[in-house]
Amino acid sequence: MSAERMHADQYALDENLVRRLIAGQFPRWAGFAVERIASGGTVNAMFRLGDDMVVRLPLVAGGVGDVLSERVWLPRLAPLLPVAIPEVLGAGEPAEGYPAPWSVYRWRPGEIPQAGALREPLGLARDLAAFVAAMRGVTLPGAPTAHRGGPLGSLDAETRKALALLRDLPQEGVDCAAAEAVWEDGLLVQDLDGPPVWLHADLMPGNLLVHGGRLAAVIDFGCAGMGDPACDLFPAWNLLPADGREVFRSALGVDDATWRRGRARTLSQALIALPYYRTTNPAMAGNARHVIREVLGEWA
Repeated sequence: MSAERMHADQYALDENLVRRLIAGQFPRWAGFAVERIASGGTVNAMFRLGDDMVVRLPLVAGGVGDVLSERVWLPRLAPLLPVAIPEVLGAGEPAEGYPAPWSVYRWRPGEIPQAGALREPLGLARDLAAFVAAMRGVTLPGAPTAHRGGPLGSLDAETRKALALLRDLPQEGVDCAAAEAVWEDGLLVQDLDGPPVWLHADLMPGNLLVHGGRLAAVIDFGCAGMGDPACDLFPAWNLLPADGREVFRSALGVDDATWRRGRARTLSQALIALPYYRTTNPAMAGNARHVIREVLGEWA
């Protein structure tokens, strides 16, 4: 992570604060080692607690809802999904000058997959498809609306603003005309024609853990809820190579309209992320560049 702050309203967090929070609210864990984990995350900071726990705290006020949502839905979703997901072990509350709720989770072992360096890309593609299909099959009532899960057009103004910013950053080398064409192609197709489905809604590489090249866990369910199934197609372009992309699509049986919306949504997220994180979050900016290359390469 860059030493530069990602957000103007970001909370100050360090190991000493986390130690005080743990000692005050979970004395049974006081004295356990606390170490900040280098992360490409944008909404939460993570600190290893002992050998088998992790503390996750919002960096900004906008992350509070994610913490509260996970406490409700993670235990309900866990038995319905084919891989491990986070397990909340402790629900922390504001204290010690820190203004937000926070949680202690069980540590999930694994490695974050890196686009272009996957050990088992086709197997991982099938694993990801199985996870997405399982999420779509969830029928739990009372679900929230997924973040980014609404109509594609709701992202239009922010996407076009990002394109304007990137036109003023020629050093990034983004073909903004081609990117705009992909975005407009997505807007042309029909929005979701059917009921919304359960989504993870943030399938970035940093929210996936692999072991031996295969999917071992999916983390960060703060955006999860009901919405357009195109929202969970992100790994097709942010992680998988071209042949893995086709395996992923085939396994899910994605129709043309959903695929085009998914491609446009993934590109939109990357276009918005790149100018915002280019100097503060190398992992997010690097993956955004990867997505733009993959999408425009496929478009060409």
